[in-house]
Amino acid sequence: MPKGNILGVYLDVIDRNGLHQAIGSSVAGGGRDVYAYANIHAINLAQQFPRVKSFFNSAHVVYCDGEGVRLGARLLGFALPPRVVLTYWVWELCALCVERGYSVYFLGAHDDVIRLAAGNAARRFPQLKIKGWHHGYFEKQGPENETVIRTIHDAAPDILLVGFGMPVQEDWIEMNRARLNVHAILPAGSLFDYMAGTKSIAPEWMANHGLEWLYRLMQEPGRLWKRYLIGNPLFFIRVLLQAIRGWE
Repeated sequence: MPKGNILGVYLDVIDRNGLHQAIGSSVAGGGRDVYAYANIHAINLAQQFPRVKSFFNSAHVVYCDGEGVRLGARLLGFALPPRVVLTYWVWELCALCVERGYSVYFLGAHDDVIRLAAGNAARRFPQLKIKGWHHGYFEKQGPENETVIRTIHDAAPDILLVGFGMPVQEDWIEMNRARLNVHAILPAGSLFDYMAGTKSIAPEWMANHGLEWLYRLMQEPGRLWKRYLIGNPLFFIRVLLQAIRGWE
């Protein structure tokens, strides 16, 4: 599978259909494969934390989750397919699971949110095999974590969605993936809030123009202003420097 390098993070040139095929191969092959999304925030974190960059570069697939990343790729001389945003793609993924008989487990968010998310998924796809769900507010090391690991291991889902936010979810996956009896692991960010309906998705016209970041900023300015108003320009400065000087 072809890859492109943005600031030392290697992204797969893969679209939705390619992701569906790859996930099918992971389930059939019985691996513990990570499918990581890369947006500007993710690539910026990879510049701060070597462990995050290592996580991405050891993942089975890293797919593009933002128009900013696609623009960065073009500035560096390669093209990425249309982005795959898990907030929207999750329903296609659920449909794929129903079609092929795959099972899922949801991990993350507050207890009431994850229950709502799972309930909405079950109502939308009555035949979806949901092996379980668990909130994300548990100690990520020690006895509480061990209980969560055992619960997921015993449930043995084909696909695990982990929504703790970056980089907590990546750290947790890296520490525990070898003990997870699952075949495809997807970091999920704040996905479950959108599945539950406790957060709203951007209007279609904003989504079509890659402006979800602006919509999210308007919803949560106190939490996200630094990520977008500082992080986005910093990303493009770094990309331009890579384009001018190359990247070792």
